Amino acid sequence: MSQHTVTINVANKRLKVACPAGHESALLQAANEINQRLEQDAKKSQSVKSPEQALVMMSLNLAHDLIQTRNDLEQEREKMQSKIELLQATIEQAVNRPKTA
Repeated sequence: MSQHTVTINVANKRLKVACPAGHESALLQAANEINQRLEQDAKKSQSVKSPEQALVMMSLNLAHDLIQTRNDLEQEREKMQSKIELLQATIEQAVNRPKTA
């Protein structure tokens, strides 16, 4: 996959980032998400943070959200697997049930 450079704006800084062809919109969306979270944090926070502190805190929050989402997905996968196993057992019982004349 070919790479090219995309210019994004994060925390009021222009950055040139290598990006695989076809993934430009995802990169721009990610940069937008970062900027929105930084704005939300700035509105909530009473203390003045340096841009670096704000980025670290926002990164920690994103990492927490990612971990929580992974855990939620794993729990959902386990629930679905249990349901599938129950359905399979029910089908097997129905198929193997002795036929009455």
